[in-house]
Amino acid sequence: MSAPSLPGSVRAGASSIPIGALAPLTRPGWVEAGRHLLAGLELAVRDVNAAGGIAGRSLRLVVRDTAADPQRAAAAVEELADQGVVALAGEYHSVVARAVAARADALGVPFLCSSAVLDLLADVPSERIARLAAPQSRGWRLYADFLLGAGHRHIAVAADPGVYWASGVRILREHLAPRGGTLVELDARVLAPAAVRDALVEQRATALLLLVGFPEPAVSIVRSVRGDPRLAGLCMGAPAGQPEFAEWTELLGDDGAAIPFLRYLPERLTPLGVRVDAELREQLGEAPSFVGLEGYDTITVLADALRSHGVDRARLAEAWPCIAVEGTRGTIRFSRAPGANVWQWASAPIQVADRDPAEAGRFRVLHVSA
Repeated sequence: MSAPSLPGSVRAGASSIPIGALAPLTRPGWVEAGRHLLAGLELAVRDVNAAGGIAGRSLRLVVRDTAADPQRAAAAVEELADQGVVALAGEYHSVVARAVAARADALGVPFLCSSAVLDLLADVPSERIARLAAPQSRGWRLYADFLLGAGHRHIAVAADPGVYWASGVRILREHLAPRGGTLVELDARVLAPAAVRDALVEQRATALLLLVGFPEPAVSIVRSVRGDPRLAGLCMGAPAGQPEFAEWTELLGDDGAAIPFLRYLPERLTPLGVRVDAELREQLGEAPSFVGLEGYDTITVLADALRSHGVDRARLAEAWPCIAVEGTRGTIRFSRAPGANVWQWASAPIQVADRDPAEAGRFRVLHVSA
């Protein structure tokens, strides 16, 4: 029988430093996003260990599948905390990340969230939680500005229920209204894709945003709209980022092109980012998404924190404001904005991009953050 874990630290005499890694690796989670996230985490761990590890000790990922289930994720946090991980990393789904943050904070385990964007990642202020991804309000306001700049003032959304989608609708409406834009909400639970299509014609919307699950009903709505000549000039968008992943094109083909979405990349990757992008491409057998780079940056940050503050959980949580490390997408520093409950990379890059109709495997950058 192994010795019990020491609270707040790595087990005495341990040869490696364990980090809990959380990602959606099975349905109904977004499996492709989880696979890219884990690939980035794993590549960064290999790089850290190849460079000598942390004071001669290797990093070790202890991976748990969240499957987009908040309760399953919370249980995984408890298990990983009992096993003595020094910190938690990862997660893609916002509602799941909130559950992870709450349980991690209660158990005193630092958590660096890789990819979830919901503004209120934690209900109460926490010194233990930090996030790499830009908050949803920042990204979706940028998306609203892109729509306005393209001349769209009458916008419809096909929305599923849920905290993340409802938050997106609120952000868009509040940003569009003072600038002359209107937002019409179509309930995707009630309206079949054909009914969504007909409502767009009736409402005379010039843009439709897909705030719905993938692959369904997103794929069916896109096909229905693309097949209707009355909506030939309609702009479709997916701010949540579904077109970033190869599965989008596999299911939709040419119909999936020219649908703008948010991605969290700079105009140019850092030299580190160029190398990591190439290595992830080889590892995954396809072009890596921004989520893979978020995974790599997560371990880069944690390794820097471990070097400067050690493996004790309480001390490690004090590292966030001290971080200044070169990642794949820029220099990462954390701050606490007014009203923010967690440490945040304030300058995380954001783009609005789409897939080029002339070549679906190529992305076009349409709008960037200042």
